[in-house]
Amino acid sequence: MPGGSTVDAVLDQLQAQVSGGSWTVGTRIPAETELAARLGVSRPCVREAIRALTHVGVLEVRRGDGTYVRSAADPRPLLNRMARASARDFFEVQLGYDVQAARLAARRRTDADLARLAGLLRARDEAVEPDEFGAADAAFHLGVAEASGNPVLIEAMRFSIGRLRESMRDVRLDRDVPEAGPAAHRAVLDAVAARDPAAAAAAAAAVVEPTLAVLESLTGGAPG
Repeated sequence: MPGGSTVDAVLDQLQAQVSGGSWTVGTRIPAETELAARLGVSRPCVREAIRALTHVGVLEVRRGDGTYVRSAADPRPLLNRMARASARDFFEVQLGYDVQAARLAARRRTDADLARLAGLLRARDEAVEPDEFGAADAAFHLGVAEASGNPVLIEAMRFSIGRLRESMRDVRLDRDVPEAGPAAHRAVLDAVAARDPAAAAAAAAAVVEPTLAVLESLTGGAPG
Protein backbone atom coordinates (compact mmCIF):
# COMPACT_ATOMS: atom_id res chain seq x y z
CA MET A 1 0.00 0.00 0.00
CA PRO A 2 1.74 3.26 -1.08
CA GLY A 3 2.17 5.59 1.84
CA GLY A 4 0.80 2.92 4.11
CA SER A 5 3.09 3.86 6.98
CA THR A 6 0.85 6.83 7.86
CA VAL A 7 -2.20 6.66 10.09
CA ASP A 8 -4.19 8.66 7.52
CA ALA A 9 -3.52 6.02 4.88
CA VAL A 10 -4.64 3.25 7.22
CA LEU A 11 -7.74 5.24 8.15
CA ASP A 12 -8.60 5.64 4.46
CA GLN A 13 -8.23 1.89 3.93
CA LEU A 14 -10.46 1.05 6.89
CA GLN A 15 -13.08 3.61 5.87
CA ALA A 16 -13.05 2.22 2.33
CA GLN A 17 -14.03 -1.19 3.70
CA VAL A 18 -17.02 0.40 5.44
CA SER A 19 -18.07 2.78 2.66
CA GLY A 20 -17.63 0.07 0.01
CA GLY A 21 -19.85 -2.36 1.85
CA SER A 22 -17.20 -4.95 2.68
CA TRP A 23 -17.81 -4.26 6.36
CA THR A 24 -21.51 -3.58 6.99
CA VAL A 25 -23.03 -2.06 10.11
CA GLY A 26 -22.90 -4.61 12.91
CA THR A 27 -19.95 -6.50 11.42
CA ARG A 28 -16.94 -7.30 13.59
CA ILE A 29 -13.79 -6.18 11.80
CA PRO A 30 -10.54 -8.19 11.84
CA ALA A 31 -8.22 -7.91 14.84
CA GLU A 32 -5.47 -5.28 14.92
CA THR A 33 -2.74 -7.85 14.29
CA GLU A 34 -4.52 -9.22 11.23
CA LEU A 35 -5.18 -5.74 9.84
CA ALA A 36 -1.58 -4.69 10.40
CA ALA A 37 -0.34 -7.74 8.50
CA ARG A 38 -2.88 -7.31 5.73
CA LEU A 39 -2.06 -3.61 5.23
CA GLY A 40 1.68 -3.95 5.78
CA VAL A 41 1.80 -1.39 8.59
CA SER A 42 2.58 -1.36 12.30
CA ARG A 43 -0.03 -2.31 14.86
CA PRO A 44 0.13 1.17 16.53
CA CYS A 45 -0.86 2.74 13.19
CA VAL A 46 -3.88 0.46 12.98
CA ARG A 47 -4.76 1.14 16.61
CA GLU A 48 -4.65 4.91 16.13
CA ALA A 49 -6.78 4.72 12.98
CA ILE A 50 -9.34 2.55 14.78
CA ARG A 51 -9.33 4.99 17.68
CA ALA A 52 -10.03 7.88 15.31
CA LEU A 53 -12.92 6.05 13.66
CA THR A 54 -14.25 5.04 17.07
CA HIS A 55 -14.12 8.63 18.28
CA VAL A 56 -16.31 9.82 15.40
CA GLY A 57 -18.77 6.95 15.73
CA VAL A 58 -17.89 4.77 12.73
CA LEU A 59 -16.50 1.93 14.85
CA GLU A 60 -17.29 0.67 18.33
CA VAL A 61 -14.79 -1.17 20.51
CA ARG A 62 -16.41 -3.78 22.75
CA ARG A 63 -13.99 -4.86 25.42
CA GLY A 64 -13.30 -8.58 25.32
CA ASP A 65 -15.29 -9.00 22.12
CA GLY A 66 -13.73 -6.94 19.33
CA THR A 67 -14.36 -3.88 17.18
CA TYR A 68 -17.64 -3.51 15.30
CA VAL A 69 -18.93 -1.23 12.56
CA ARG A 70 -21.37 1.23 14.07
CA SER A 71 -22.04 3.61 11.18
CA ALA A 72 -21.37 3.82 7.44
CA ALA A 73 -20.91 7.60 7.58
CA ASP A 74 -17.62 8.95 6.23
CA PRO A 75 -15.86 11.12 8.88
CA ARG A 76 -12.88 12.06 6.71
CA PRO A 77 -14.07 15.62 5.89
CA LEU A 78 -14.35 16.30 9.64
CA LEU A 79 -10.97 14.72 10.34
CA ASN A 80 -9.38 16.73 7.55
CA ARG A 81 -10.76 19.96 8.97
CA MET A 82 -9.34 19.06 12.36
CA ALA A 83 -5.97 18.27 10.81
CA ARG A 84 -5.91 21.71 9.18
CA ALA A 85 -6.78 23.54 12.41
CA SER A 86 -4.19 26.04 13.59
CA ALA A 87 -1.88 25.39 16.53
CA ARG A 88 -3.73 28.10 18.44
CA ASP A 89 -7.07 26.38 17.85
CA PHE A 90 -5.60 23.11 19.06
CA PHE A 91 -4.08 24.56 22.23
CA GLU A 92 -7.36 26.28 23.10
CA VAL A 93 -9.04 22.88 23.20
CA GLN A 94 -6.04 21.20 24.83
CA LEU A 95 -6.27 23.70 27.68
CA GLY A 96 -9.77 22.50 28.50
CA TYR A 97 -8.76 18.84 28.34
CA ASP A 98 -5.68 19.29 30.51
CA VAL A 99 -7.39 21.34 33.20
CA GLN A 100 -10.25 18.89 33.62
CA ALA A 101 -7.91 15.89 33.45
CA ALA A 102 -5.70 17.29 36.20
CA ARG A 103 -8.68 18.20 38.37
CA LEU A 104 -10.13 14.69 38.13
CA ALA A 105 -6.75 12.99 38.49
CA ALA A 106 -6.22 14.80 41.79
CA ARG A 107 -9.46 13.29 43.05
CA ARG A 108 -9.06 9.77 41.72
CA ARG A 109 -5.39 8.96 41.23
CA THR A 110 -3.85 5.83 42.68
CA ASP A 111 -0.32 5.24 43.91
CA ALA A 112 0.33 3.32 40.71
CA ASP A 113 -0.81 6.37 38.71
CA LEU A 114 1.66 8.57 40.60
CA ALA A 115 4.54 6.19 39.97
CA ARG A 116 3.72 6.05 36.26
CA LEU A 117 3.39 9.84 36.00
CA ALA A 118 6.72 10.33 37.74
CA GLY A 119 8.36 8.08 35.17
CA LEU A 120 6.67 9.89 32.28
CA LEU A 121 7.79 13.23 33.68
CA ARG A 122 11.39 12.02 33.95
CA ALA A 123 11.26 10.91 30.33
CA ARG A 124 9.97 14.34 29.32
CA ASP A 125 12.69 16.13 31.30
CA GLU A 126 15.39 14.00 29.70
CA ALA A 127 14.13 14.27 26.11
CA VAL A 128 16.45 16.26 23.85
CA GLU A 129 15.53 15.78 20.20
CA PRO A 130 12.30 17.51 19.08
CA ASP A 131 10.56 14.28 18.02
CA GLU A 132 11.52 12.57 21.28
CA PHE A 133 10.39 15.58 23.28
CA GLY A 134 7.04 15.81 21.50
CA ALA A 135 6.34 12.13 22.16
CA ALA A 136 7.40 12.35 25.82
CA ASP A 137 5.36 15.51 26.47
CA ALA A 138 2.26 13.99 24.88
CA ALA A 139 2.71 10.80 26.92
CA PHE A 140 2.76 12.77 30.18
CA HIS A 141 -0.39 14.73 29.30
CA LEU A 142 -2.14 11.52 28.30
CA GLY A 143 -0.97 9.90 31.55
CA VAL A 144 -2.68 12.63 33.57
CA ALA A 145 -5.89 12.03 31.59
CA GLU A 146 -5.65 8.30 32.21
CA ALA A 147 -5.31 8.96 35.94
CA SER A 148 -8.61 10.89 35.76
CA GLY A 149 -10.52 7.64 35.33
CA ASN A 150 -12.96 9.31 32.91
CA PRO A 151 -13.26 7.09 29.80
CA VAL A 152 -14.67 9.86 27.58
CA LEU A 153 -11.87 12.27 28.48
CA ILE A 154 -9.25 9.54 28.04
CA GLU A 155 -10.51 8.64 24.57
CA ALA A 156 -10.69 12.31 23.56
CA MET A 157 -7.08 12.75 24.64
CA ARG A 158 -6.01 9.59 22.85
CA PHE A 159 -7.74 10.81 19.71
CA SER A 160 -5.80 14.08 19.74
CA ILE A 161 -2.49 12.71 21.01
CA GLY A 162 -0.89 12.65 17.58
CA ARG A 163 -1.61 16.34 17.08
CA LEU A 164 -0.30 17.14 20.56
CA ARG A 165 2.90 15.22 19.84
CA GLU A 166 3.43 17.12 16.59
CA SER A 167 2.58 20.48 18.16
CA MET A 168 5.06 20.07 20.99
CA ARG A 169 7.74 18.94 18.56
CA ASP A 170 7.12 22.14 16.57
CA VAL A 171 7.19 24.24 19.73
CA ARG A 172 10.58 22.80 20.63
CA LEU A 173 11.82 23.73 17.14
CA ASP A 174 10.38 27.28 17.24
CA ARG A 175 12.25 29.61 19.58
CA ASP A 176 9.52 32.25 19.31
CA VAL A 177 6.98 30.01 21.03
CA PRO A 178 7.66 29.07 24.67
CA GLU A 179 6.92 25.72 26.24
CA ALA A 180 6.40 25.10 29.92
CA GLY A 181 9.49 23.57 31.49
CA PRO A 182 10.02 20.86 34.09
CA ALA A 183 8.94 22.99 37.06
CA ALA A 184 5.52 23.74 35.60
CA HIS A 185 4.88 20.08 34.84
CA ARG A 186 6.21 19.04 38.24
CA ALA A 187 3.62 21.38 39.79
CA VAL A 188 0.87 19.40 38.06
CA LEU A 189 2.20 16.12 39.41
CA ASP A 190 2.68 17.55 42.92
CA ALA A 191 -0.90 18.84 43.03
CA VAL A 192 -2.25 15.51 41.78
CA ALA A 193 -0.18 13.72 44.42
CA ALA A 194 -1.53 16.08 47.12
CA ARG A 195 -5.11 15.35 46.02
CA ASP A 196 -5.70 19.09 45.48
CA PRO A 197 -8.06 19.46 42.49
CA ALA A 198 -7.98 23.28 42.45
CA ALA A 199 -4.19 23.42 42.53
CA ALA A 200 -3.94 20.69 39.89
CA ALA A 201 -6.31 22.55 37.56
CA ALA A 202 -4.40 25.81 38.04
CA ALA A 203 -1.06 24.10 37.44
CA ALA A 204 -2.37 22.45 34.26
CA ALA A 205 -3.62 25.81 32.99
CA ALA A 206 -0.23 27.37 33.74
CA VAL A 207 1.41 24.75 31.51
CA VAL A 208 -0.65 25.60 28.43
CA GLU A 209 -1.51 29.30 28.82
CA PRO A 210 1.97 30.80 28.09
CA THR A 211 2.20 28.92 24.79
CA LEU A 212 -1.38 29.82 23.93
CA ALA A 213 -0.80 33.50 24.69
CA VAL A 214 2.11 33.67 22.26
CA LEU A 215 0.18 31.80 19.57
CA GLU A 216 -2.70 34.27 19.98
CA SER A 217 -0.34 37.23 19.66
CA LEU A 218 1.19 35.75 16.50
CA THR A 219 -2.24 35.40 14.90
CA GLY A 220 -3.45 38.76 16.14
CA GLY A 221 -6.27 37.10 18.04
CA ALA A 222 -8.06 36.33 14.76
CA PRO A 223 -9.86 33.00 14.27
CA GLY A 224 -7.57 30.24 13.02
